[in-house]
Amino acid sequence: MAILKKIDPASLESICKILGDTMNGLTGTEISKYLSECNISDPKINSTKWKKLYDALNLKQNEDKCANNLIFFIQHVMRPSRHFDNVTWFNEIRNKLNIVLSFEGLELEETGIIKRITAIKTLTEAEERAINLRKVLIDRKIHNDVLLFCKAELLVDNYFHAVFEATKSIAEKIRNKTSLTTDGSELIDQAFSFKGKIPHLALSNLMTESEESEQKGFMNLLKGIFGTFRNTTAHAPKITWTIDEQDALDILSTISLIHRKLDKAIEAKKMYERGGPTCLNN
Repeated sequence: MAILKKIDPASLESICKILGDTMNGLTGTEISKYLSECNISDPKINSTKWKKLYDALNLKQNEDKCANNLIFFIQHVMRPSRHFDNVTWFNEIRNKLNIVLSFEGLELEETGIIKRITAIKTLTEAEERAINLRKVLIDRKIHNDVLLFCKAELLVDNYFHAVFEATKSIAEKIRNKTSLTTDGSELIDQAFSFKGKIPHLALSNLMTESEESEQKGFMNLLKGIFGTFRNTTAHAPKITWTIDEQDALDILSTISLIHRKLDKAIEAKKMYERGGPTCLNN
């Protein structure tokens, strides 16, 4: 890793307050454990969690005259495999950290790796982006599940991460409606395939060639969206590129259409297993 300039004390304080938050942060035991694992000494000046963390990390970066070990500590704490059973916590903390890290020209990815980005000078830049995007999407009557991703922390660099997170929400809705646990093309095939079987989800009764074509087309649309933005093995972006506002609006409009279709989809397999009426062609 290249030498990273020291993190501004104000940014470091905010990072430590996030990680050492009384209600939702690391425990004191966890902080001591992770500091030890990263070979960072605890000066034991303060007992308050965030202050204890600040003292240790600030001392370390001053000794090193760079932020490399500080960044390594954050990556160590936020290693995704640690938080497999609490994804909500991981995402919430990562989003909060990214607001602060964006001022330093850094971003914590879903993989737990911190990368360089274009630094923002004021949070207003990201907030204005989020407000403007949300306003235009509301004017377009975009699905509420898509509006959830018009957040400043997802727009600190460009519009890519808002689009990426919205794309992930499609798979999450399919899993919630079907109880399937797969992802990507496999999830789509398991949820919507209908040849010789009752599908988990159907857009119609599948009684005509036209209705079958609609189902197949929807499956291809989903696979196209997933294949463009997602590396489903790592649950991370396939590739990150710059997306401007107009492109984001167009893509999010498509994702909104998909959410509306999913909301109206017939949960055919559940109906069949409960012994309810189904007119599906199988």
